[in-house]
Amino acid sequence: MKVKYKMKLIKQQNITISNPETKKFLADAFYPESGEKLPLLIFVHGYKGYKDWGAWNLMAEKFAKSGFFFVKFNFSHNGTTIDDPHNFADLEAFGNNNYSKELSDLGAVIDYFIKDSKVDDQKVVLIGHSRGGGISIVKTFGDERINGLITLASVDSLERFPKGDDLEKWKKRGVYYVLNGRTKQEMPHYYQFYEDFEKNNVLFDVERAAEMAKVHFLIVHGTKDESVNVKSADHLHILNPNSELFLIENADHTFGAKEPWEATELPNDLKKATEKCIEFINQKIVNE
Repeated sequence: MKVKYKMKLIKQQNITISNPETKKFLADAFYPESGEKLPLLIFVHGYKGYKDWGAWNLMAEKFAKSGFFFVKFNFSHNGTTIDDPHNFADLEAFGNNNYSKELSDLGAVIDYFIKDSKVDDQKVVLIGHSRGGGISIVKTFGDERINGLITLASVDSLERFPKGDDLEKWKKRGVYYVLNGRTKQEMPHYYQFYEDFEKNNVLFDVERAAEMAKVHFLIVHGTKDESVNVKSADHLHILNPNSELFLIENADHTFGAKEPWEATELPNDLKKATEKCIEFINQKIVNE
């Protein structure tokens, strides 16, 4: 059953979250004015992503209008800053990012919003895009407060590093650079990223976490994803046969969205993905 709220939509944007393990970062909350406690949905962005990228604000509005308390946030080391959340203004922070910091930030976001008087703390769902999907899977396995998991174009492994000679060059130089095709910035990755992964490789085992996850689990992927092959979605579904697999024919990695997104409507594929998520959450978590 789809719940439509005609009440006022509240948008609290650029809320400062403090995480003593990393640093301060920003989050947004979109929700309907309601006397009821609302399910908490937390959106986790991916690599080279941020909370205001593309059509994420329109997606947030659609979830909120359907009766959810929807949160999106910037990882503390995603390259954006408190003062400039729309650009990669801090490449040093970007280079010093790692999965431990992202898991810590996600925990801080849950801690902050689960206490909100408008939130039903028994209905908490993570929605992770791309690399954020892998982080969400790992977090879900390790945090019993989470009741639902949705991945959008998710990776099925966080072991996505240079190999062989390239890995040796990275270790020797201490840094390698990736060109951001949109901004044309050379974005650094310091070797500490790999060292952190190696030190915590059991914790960051997405396959094991997906297999062991005991929550309601929806896997959404486009069949023409150019960044993360649709085989990753099939693999996650095989690992967790209790999950639901929803493929969108010909959809790309961002479900038709791009930065900037200047239209007032969601792209069709992202609209399909969002509507499926809403239906899934209502069926499995709200009305169970």
